[in-house]
Amino acid sequence: MKIIAIAAVTAGGKTTVVSEIKKRLPRCASLHFDDYSFEGEVEDFHRWVLDGADYDVWNLSPLKSDIEKMISSREYDYLLLDYPFAYLNTQIKDYIDCAVFIDTPLDIAMARRVLRDMKDASADEIRAEMEIYLNHARIAYVHMLDTVLPSSDYVVDGSKNLENITSEIINIILEK
Repeated sequence: MKIIAIAAVTAGGKTTVVSEIKKRLPRCASLHFDDYSFEGEVEDFHRWVLDGADYDVWNLSPLKSDIEKMISSREYDYLLLDYPFAYLNTQIKDYIDCAVFIDTPLDIAMARRVLRDMKDASADEIRAEMEIYLNHARIAYVHMLDTVLPSSDYVVDGSKNLENITSEIINIILEK
C-alpha cells in the first residue's frame, strides 16, 4: 500500500482534493486529521509557533493505529492522509511514502475559510476573525509555508482549479 500525505494550510484544499482522488483511484481509502481529537492538541497556534513549533506535541497514536489497521487489512492499494504535517511528526513520518503540499495562496485559503466557516456570521464577527488572523493566526500559516512545504516531496500550485490539482496529484501517486 502506498501512503500519500496531502498537506496544505487550513482551507487550502486538502479535504476536497482527497475526496476527488478517492473517486478516481480504485482501492483507495483516506484518513482525515480533522476527524480525530489528539492528546496535546494545540489551541494557541501563535504561542506554539513562538515556542518553537514542536510537531510532536500532538500525540497522533489514534491516527497511527488507524494507519496500521488499514495496512494490515490489505484492502487498499492507496491510503490518502488528509494531514497537515507531511513528515514533521515523528509518529507518522515513517508510514508516509510520499508527501504532497498544496501551495494555496493565503488570500485564497482565507476567502475559502470565510465562505466555508462563516456563512452565517455577521460583518462584525468576520471583522473580528480577520483581526485574530492578522494578529495571531497568520504566523502559523506562514510557519507551514516555511516548514511543511519544504519538507514535502512535491508541491502543487493551489491556485489551479480542482481538476488540475487532482490530476497532478494522481499523476504523482501513479508515478511513485
